[in-house]
Amino acid sequence: MLGRYLNKIRLLLRDEGLVAGSKKTFLGLWAVLRHAGSGDVLFISSGAVGDSWRYRVKNVAEELNFHGISASITIQENLWLDLYVRNFKVFIFHRVPYSANIASFIDKIKECGGEIIFETDDLTFDFECVKQQDFYKNLNETEKKFFENGLGAEILNDPYVKTCTTTTSFLADKLREKGKEVFIVRNKLSAEDLKLAKDIINKKYEAHSEVRIGYFSGSASHNRDFETVIEPLYMIMEKYPEVELYVAGYLEFTNKLNTFRDRIKKLSFVPRKEHFFNVARMDINIAPLEIGNPFCEAKSELKFFEAGILRVPTIATATRTFREAIEDGVDGFVASGTEEWCEKLDKLVADREFRENMGDNARQKAIKAYSTEGEINKEYYAYLKSKIDRK
Repeated sequence: MLGRYLNKIRLLLRDEGLVAGSKKTFLGLWAVLRHAGSGDVLFISSGAVGDSWRYRVKNVAEELNFHGISASITIQENLWLDLYVRNFKVFIFHRVPYSANIASFIDKIKECGGEIIFETDDLTFDFECVKQQDFYKNLNETEKKFFENGLGAEILNDPYVKTCTTTTSFLADKLREKGKEVFIVRNKLSAEDLKLAKDIINKKYEAHSEVRIGYFSGSASHNRDFETVIEPLYMIMEKYPEVELYVAGYLEFTNKLNTFRDRIKKLSFVPRKEHFFNVARMDINIAPLEIGNPFCEAKSELKFFEAGILRVPTIATATRTFREAIEDGVDGFVASGTEEWCEKLDKLVADREFRENMGDNARQKAIKAYSTEGEINKEYYAYLKSKIDRK
């Protein structure tokens, strides 16, 4: 367990730099020492940083608390873990690698008759899928060991575990194949996110004549995703000299877009508040994904509603998830293939009023459907309350 934690610190310092990495290391140490108290539901996660933790642990706990279910969060290395068995009634495991310590904790939950829920926001529990992904191939041997059986697959495959939560209908179907009852709990923006977005869009920004297209990649694993839109971006940038491309992340340009390198702006990774400011500066947000890759099909629609809450319209690859989330032509666009990407990019670049109206619609969708305060998971709340009340 100590080796795993030290490896996480090493990766944080490598990826985030000394200052940001040290801050996150301190937060991680605090998560190890902090007592989670007591309540109805306890989320156990592999860590206390990153978007996956934010959306699947922190924000879902906030949502449950908003709706009358007392939820707390902790991490698997927490010093008080075994004590929580009698302090909570429902235990939700998010991206937790299996270990002797976790096996012992689960046995104690079973002895007390506690409810165990397996939570996932991607296909990392399926090793056959994971080993095909670029991110896995780039891991060192120590890092690969966390995935060798599928991340948390031992928990998922335990007959005692009858229920799962996840982010998308695609993932829900994969989990139902294992005979589980599945609740789709969409990623949602926190109350803090909503306030931040409102403050940002109420500010006066200096007008700009260029049309800014933003791509916020998130990690080095998105190179193949971006490759799917190189051709349409090239065609649009060739047609419209006022178009600028802003790219956040590790993406490297060794393709034909280098022709427009003076109109391509690189953005570094920044804290969440600054990230929201960067997104708000865009006129168009793009969310391309690699076609035919089940890992991409499993991705949630967070790139749509993170931009939408800031009144920025999104064009996304027409995966099942984005087709379900976006009303095409109203609050966003979904696109398949170069021709459709070109057509829809062209429409947004050429028509400022149209894209601003689409951005307004996207913001309304984000507020209504992607807020932790919204009551859109009533069936899930009722299920949890049934497990809590019977104890």
